[in-house]
Amino acid sequence: MSSKLTFSNITARSYSLALYELAKENSELEKTVENIKNLNQLLCDCPEFKDLILNPTITKKDKINIITKIADQNNFTEILKNFLNFIAKKNRLFYLSKINESFLNLVSKNKGELKAELISAKELSMEEKKKIETDLSEKFKSSLNINYKQNSDLIEGLIVKVGSVMIDTSIKTKLKKLEKNMVDL
Repeated sequence: MSSKLTFSNITARSYSLALYELAKENSELEKTVENIKNLNQLLCDCPEFKDLILNPTITKKDKINIITKIADQNNFTEILKNFLNFIAKKNRLFYLSKINESFLNLVSKNKGELKAELISAKELSMEEKKKIETDLSEKFKSSLNINYKQNSDLIEGLIVKVGSVMIDTSIKTKLKKLEKNMVDL
């Protein structure tokens, strides 16, 4: 996946690098990573929160108050709390998802982890995810940062992407291949 060098990507990288350096300097990197993941989950689970961030009619002051309350309720580090307030003051909250993604990628890269994507037809248990992660780590001889998604359209099976390698065992893909073969006859 190549990211285009757009203004928003460059801006998100700059902010994420600043957050990374602050968290690392204050020995709060792991806690900040956990907080960012929780924030991402909140953005996914709560469309009202995402709408608030993207809504230009809501004042900076209101956004700062809401961000502060969310940070306090979720026990975010002071660094992250101050960072969120700063980007709210600068009217940059609409970059939050990209900043979070860029931050997590930066942390992963600096840990030497490979980025992987795992998509399953059914919801996987924690044990199943751990087993797949362990097997892939052994196969690729590196620790992995796995982004997991569930997609019932696959019917059954998994799709695993690690770098440029893709393993697709989904029934949906097998049916498409079979259909293509039958059409080609």
